[in-house]
Amino acid sequence: MFGSKDFFILRWLPLLSAGLLSACAVGPDFKQPDAPNTSTYTETTLSKKLATAPGVPGGTDQEFIEGADIEAQWWELFKSPELDVLIKKALQQNPNLGAADAALRASQENVNAQIGGQYFPAIGLNSGVTRELQPAAVYGIPSGGSDTYSLYNASVNVTYKLDVFGGARRAVEGARAQAEIAQFQLEGAYLSLTANIVTGAVREAALRAQMQATEEILKAQTNLAEVTEKQLVIGTVSKVDVTSQRTLVSNSQVDLFTYERNLSFARNQLAVLVGELPSNANVTKFDLKSLHLPEKLPLSVPSSLVRQRPDVRAAEAQLKATNALVGVATANLLPQFNITGAIGSAALTSNALFGPNAALWSVAGGIFQPLFQGGQLLAQRRGAMANYEQAVYQYQATVLKAFQEVADSLRALETGAQALKSASDAERYAYETLDLVQQQYKLGTASYLAVLYYQNQYQIAKVKSVSAQATRFSDTAALFAALGGGWWNRTGPAFQPKAIANKDQNETSGKN
Repeated sequence: MFGSKDFFILRWLPLLSAGLLSACAVGPDFKQPDAPNTSTYTETTLSKKLATAPGVPGGTDQEFIEGADIEAQWWELFKSPELDVLIKKALQQNPNLGAADAALRASQENVNAQIGGQYFPAIGLNSGVTRELQPAAVYGIPSGGSDTYSLYNASVNVTYKLDVFGGARRAVEGARAQAEIAQFQLEGAYLSLTANIVTGAVREAALRAQMQATEEILKAQTNLAEVTEKQLVIGTVSKVDVTSQRTLVSNSQVDLFTYERNLSFARNQLAVLVGELPSNANVTKFDLKSLHLPEKLPLSVPSSLVRQRPDVRAAEAQLKATNALVGVATANLLPQFNITGAIGSAALTSNALFGPNAALWSVAGGIFQPLFQGGQLLAQRRGAMANYEQAVYQYQATVLKAFQEVADSLRALETGAQALKSASDAERYAYETLDLVQQQYKLGTASYLAVLYYQNQYQIAKVKSVSAQATRFSDTAALFAALGGGWWNRTGPAFQPKAIANKDQNETSGKN
């Protein structure tokens, strides 16, 4: 059908494409922002080792290891097999993580589409047959009737836009940056999911411990109420003493119902994080005593934080994407070069379509220079530059937030360790005092008001102690999350489904 000499268009277009791709692209080249110039996270110096509270959950030794790397599965440091199983299940089933993974794959395919559409010529095959009736007047013959004939044609068409000023390269660069954004959004979803499960398990364990403590306090209060009622019968106490104690019992019952409600909420949240219905999840019951507080706390150097935090990396990729769009908008102001070509044949019969006299070809080149479009292109470039400036500020805000969260976590760990020590001491002293006063009350040497007061003090101290224990675990998880969570050390994918239903539902057998 076509001779080898007719294929010169297909031969030189890829070479020309490669030459143009090596040329410079208009617009600013992206430069990675420098890390903040600081060597510390906090205003004042941190203690290397944190305060301890021996004998209570969360009261073990902890120390910061500067410059240490973070394990990918950092939650395993809590040494809870139940927690490990829960997180593994969540990484297989959490729909938000699955959605982020699908978004990444879509962004990566968009990069492939941009490369195919921007870097390579579009080649298509056209063929057709036309049945026509033409009067002789069409050919300038005044009379002579008309002719009816069929016209067969087939051709290969080539269209290529020369990327002289790099607009196509900037478009591909922007698509790649969007894929990076999706990548780090996936890592952010992974980090958020694992951290939320750890803190959710700690909250569930804390609520269970607080509920258990309240039940014990309620039992003691109920027993004392019964003793007080007996003493009312023999006249050693007043009716006010009885009603006051019963009020205390009722208040503790209200607290107990509140803990039960919050515990249900916490378990429902864990079920949803795992990707299951609350009614079907069968979430493990966690206990603070079964959790181990990590003794070594890695503390990344500040300059590496911007490379570890997924949100900072996503903001940097957004910066790169908007920078590339400035280049695209700039290239749109400059001349646009296009080359088109066609190779084919046309004949009056199908048998002659492939004959030596049916060949046709055409080559055309064009250049278009925008002159006036109502200021549209200039406005688009100014808008792209403003978007880039917005991305710069958003990046700076993200970095500041990242350093704030690390600083907050460090101070929370330091003060939380001290608070647990004090809360543990307060609980012990409150219990000893209450026990002595209750014995004195039974012997008649202490007033009922003293018992009432110290019961309330012990209840407050007990709940505060449990809360302080849970805070140590939660603050530790928050530090790992604030430092980036070690995703860069992970070997497998973030989303690890056992199977995806209808995986090939939207796939087609051909490629366009």
